[in-house]
Amino acid sequence: MQTEIVKLSAIKKNPSNPRTIKDDKFKKLVQSIKQFPEMLEIRPIVVNNDMIVLGGNMRLAACKETGLKEVHIIKADDLTEEQQKEFIIKDNVGFGEWEWEMLANEWDNEQLEEWGLDVVGFDADADEFGEDFSLPDGDKEPFQQITFTLADEQAEFIKAKLADIKKSEEFKYVETFGNENSNGNALYLALNNG
Repeated sequence: MQTEIVKLSAIKKNPSNPRTIKDDKFKKLVQSIKQFPEMLEIRPIVVNNDMIVLGGNMRLAACKETGLKEVHIIKADDLTEEQQKEFIIKDNVGFGEWEWEMLANEWDNEQLEEWGLDVVGFDADADEFGEDFSLPDGDKEPFQQITFTLADEQAEFIKAKLADIKKSEEFKYVETFGNENSNGNALYLALNNG
């Protein structure tokens, strides 16, 4: 299969694609295409013989939003109907998991958000919380990870309170139950003292 350049108007959105990007994430996708249009050549939209999108529905919508007239495509003309349905799902399934600690230590949080990665729930500057700050990587028995969605003001308030608690004398003696995460222990202490 080879890439080709076609008029954007020739490509049809797939009404059966179960995946969508809304609001802020869509705006970030539009912005990323404006800033890095070469990405579309490296990762073209995949279509079938009828020019219906199999992979790249949101990129197609974002390209229209940016005002592009042409786009790179790959025509997957040898797939059966069943294979096309399978491709749509598999193209949209996120395989693997993010190495959150690596992202926090080696990538800029604002850039990651601009590029469309949802990083709500952690600050890329792990040093602000100390060496034992851990990031989402799934539950590890007998521990649990709980994720909250917060407004920016709420998140800043909570970060500041946790930092204050960790500086307190009381924090030195908090019951950790074997938990090495200082943020979790500080939160426990705050709520336990109610």
